[in-house]
Amino acid sequence: MKRFIVFALVVFASASLFAQDPEYVYTEASDLTIFGKLMPGKTQNPYHRVDTTYYKGFTDRENKLVRMSSGMGCVFKTDSKSISIQTEYGHMDDPTNTSIISARGYDLYILKDGEWLWASSGVSPRKSPGKPFTLISNMDGSEHVCLLYFPTYSEERSIKVGVEKGSSLESVENPFKHRVAIWGSSYTHGSSTSRAGMAYPAQFTRSTGIQLLSLGCSGRCMLQDYFCDVLVDVDAEAFIFDSFSNPRAKMIRERLVPFIDRMIAAHPGKPLIFQQTIWREKRNFNIKEDEKEQAKMDMAAKIFKEIKSTPEGRAKYKDVYFITPEACPDSHEASVDGIHPDNYGYTLWAKSIEKPVLKILKKYGIRK
Repeated sequence: MKRFIVFALVVFASASLFAQDPEYVYTEASDLTIFGKLMPGKTQNPYHRVDTTYYKGFTDRENKLVRMSSGMGCVFKTDSKSISIQTEYGHMDDPTNTSIISARGYDLYILKDGEWLWASSGVSPRKSPGKPFTLISNMDGSEHVCLLYFPTYSEERSIKVGVEKGSSLESVENPFKHRVAIWGSSYTHGSSTSRAGMAYPAQFTRSTGIQLLSLGCSGRCMLQDYFCDVLVDVDAEAFIFDSFSNPRAKMIRERLVPFIDRMIAAHPGKPLIFQQTIWREKRNFNIKEDEKEQAKMDMAAKIFKEIKSTPEGRAKYKDVYFITPEACPDSHEASVDGIHPDNYGYTLWAKSIEKPVLKILKKYGIRK
């Protein structure tokens, strides 16, 4: 009996030792290949989208929003069987309509047969957000090219990618071509997504291979001069806007043409693609909401008709375009809160703009 007990203890100890977590070696994500960054080399924090110590005029809320890493990520290759993440956070939002995995977690895709295949997503516990966590485990040990999306609604001071000791971790070339900036509302920011890779600019980028540089700014995309200050300094080949979702009709009327004029002066000959706002389900039975939403849509359409209605207008605005996205299926069952689409709605959005955007970009030599 004693021999059996001793044997059992040895087996238990050996099993426990075998089951221990692997030892990880961590690398700062900014030392790998970053994709989706609006202004590379122009922010003190590599995970900020805008340097708020340089660009002024933002409200306190806007300062927080533009320092969030939405739309950004890193790409690398590794033969590690597991990957760990450790984060030092700054400001963290806790939105009610967006999953915590999207808001301050990570979303991993791996290249398989030439396509990006979802692999894993995860986040550290609410009570200990800086605690390392295993993002994926039990891989086969062969080399994989990994695409890691950063959080949508948090600021990071440090993001460390951990691989098992003895395995490799190397940067690879950015898999996405070109630099196309996209500025927009909470839709572009990724609100109501379950994970970061489901934001429509991220889906568009994976599908087309054309890199969108997201400046989604939840609730605060209203054609402001100080946001234009940033955009005129952005090094991009084209610009896409989701700029009619937040402002009221009167604000669109007052601000749109001056905004376009500034952008044309700063980026002559580059396409400026404006998107109509999408159908918000909350207007279905709310008369006031329906009137407000329709007024915004009508005003945007009216102004674009005006600026394209004369030979002089066509000449002045020949590089300005107006397209209509679609995020609402026939069933009207793709909304989280009556305002924001769910993952499927954002998939519809990304697919609906793919053909018109690619057609426009092709005119300017921007191809997949």
